[in-house]
Amino acid sequence: MRISSNAAVYVISVAAELAGMHPQTLRQYDRLGLVTPERTAGRGRRYSAEDIAKLQQVQRLSQDEGINLAGIRRILELQDELEETRAEVRRLRERADSSAEAGAASGRVFAAGRGGDVFSILRGERPRRRRTGSDLVIYRGPRR
Repeated sequence: MRISSNAAVYVISVAAELAGMHPQTLRQYDRLGLVTPERTAGRGRRYSAEDIAKLQQVQRLSQDEGINLAGIRRILELQDELEETRAEVRRLRERADSSAEAGAASGRVFAAGRGGDVFSILRGERPRRRRTGSDLVIYRGPRR
């Protein structure tokens, strides 16, 4: 049986030892919101392998790079935001790929006007100008 890296299984003393820190440092980082472990019903902290990796990163940034805790908090926030953005890009790419495949199978082509309006036309059909002076861009999907 394999334990997930985000499973909160380590008590504070074990997490501190694995991260190479004093338990009081982990409590301080929790208070500052740098690393927020899960809590048990009795309010005890439980750390995951991901939490421990983040603790080690905080320690490296602080000791090796000389970054203060406010700067580290901002770096961690930006890393989380970047990961969320990457996940959203992956979802959008998958959605676009499946839409392009569906469009290619149906023979549809999409055209867009300067104002951002998008419409579907049949493959081989010439797009009509929607209004005077508008530029049309035709999207045929990825070539395979």
